[in-house]
Amino acid sequence: FALGTKKYFCVSTDKAANPVNMMGASKRIMEMFLMRNSEKINISTARFANVAFSDGSLLHGFEQRLNKQQPLVAPNDIKRYFVTPQESGELCLMSCIFGENRDIFFPKLSESLHLISFADIAERYLRQHGYQSYLCQTEDEARELAKTLPARGQWPCLFTSSDTTGEKDFEEFYTSTEILDMDRFDNLGIIQNELDYDESLLAHFEQEIIRMTTALEWTKNDIVKLFFEMIPDFCHKETGKYLDSKM
Repeated sequence: FALGTKKYFCVSTDKAANPVNMMGASKRIMEMFLMRNSEKINISTARFANVAFSDGSLLHGFEQRLNKQQPLVAPNDIKRYFVTPQESGELCLMSCIFGENRDIFFPKLSESLHLISFADIAERYLRQHGYQSYLCQTEDEARELAKTLPARGQWPCLFTSSDTTGEKDFEEFYTSTEILDMDRFDNLGIIQNELDYDESLLAHFEQEIIRMTTALEWTKNDIVKLFFEMIPDFCHKETGKYLDSKM
């Protein structure tokens, strides 16, 4: 503010719409704080889908597993939207340049054209690298075949139903209560937010975070409880299992 900044842009996520995991909930809480600051400066954000092969993503894990000659592991009952790094960058630029105060930009993606399962992506990825997928029934089988199959042009894969924490059955970029502008751009939608926030709730969150960090003591349950206080309809379900720790 002191330097005369006129506009602030911040990346959010599709997972902030009706969040079911901690990452999505943290972004939703971030949007709540941005709403408060929109009284002082013009702010726009962007919610977009998974960025294909970005660091830390399951698809990035495919690359690492291929390099290490390890089986590919993925859920076969979860579908996701994906955007390329260029598309995500362009979406951010569009929001930064053309977004009005409190606007949230998101891509218009078709379920029939753009929604794809992790298992399907794994098979396509292998074909692109000259391999055919070989479906295994157990982790032991997949590990054992990883020693011999690649030399024959096949790659062991283990596709199972999802039982990991925070996986959404479907993806959404907005909620039923948000006001949409679907006409301004052909390939982008915009959530148009009115000024609306609970100052006492935001102050409580800040006080609790300061208390925990000052004491240098907190647990995951403490954070989850605080998130539920901020987002009463938060649908977090802890299973103790995570995609990136599979096999």
